[in-house]
Amino acid sequence: MDAAQQEATARARELQRNWYGEPLGALFRKLIDDLGLNQARLAAVLGLSAPMLSQLMSGQRAKIGNPAVVQRVQLLQDLAAQVADGSVSAAEATERMDEIKKSQGGSVLSNTTHTTNGSGAPTVKRVVREIQSLLRSVAAASDIIEAADALAPTQPELAEFLRVYGAGRTSDAVAHYQSHQN
Repeated sequence: MDAAQQEATARARELQRNWYGEPLGALFRKLIDDLGLNQARLAAVLGLSAPMLSQLMSGQRAKIGNPAVVQRVQLLQDLAAQVADGSVSAAEATERMDEIKKSQGGSVLSNTTHTTNGSGAPTVKRVVREIQSLLRSVAAASDIIEAADALAPTQPELAEFLRVYGAGRTSDAVAHYQSHQN
């Protein structure tokens, strides 16, 4: 790989970090490991071709162009968390992946019951991801930071919200969300 290709790949991964919270290669590898998938199965569940998944993972391509695929990624992340905490069995996960594969997506925010913690309430991580997704669908992380910087002198809490949810990591946004409840 020449220097220009390396630079383009690094830029794509940085854009992915801004848009999705981390490079897609790392995100997809976690899903593969956590859900016991291979790349071909992950591509099929997401509704991507195997070459497209590979390009996204390697940083040859930066953005997932289809909002329904982005929503399926979020649903799989939620499912992986539920498998990890033991609230969903491997057999149930396989069934849910088939449902996710069939989902058409739609709006950025989802009302599906797959994303609940058993009591009918959305998980904190799901709420945070929906906020992040919504912010990132209207502006790039750099634009959100610029807006936050403009707001900071008069509205520091709103500026912090924009920085944390619009350009920060999901784990930081979850901590922010939890610290502002009640």
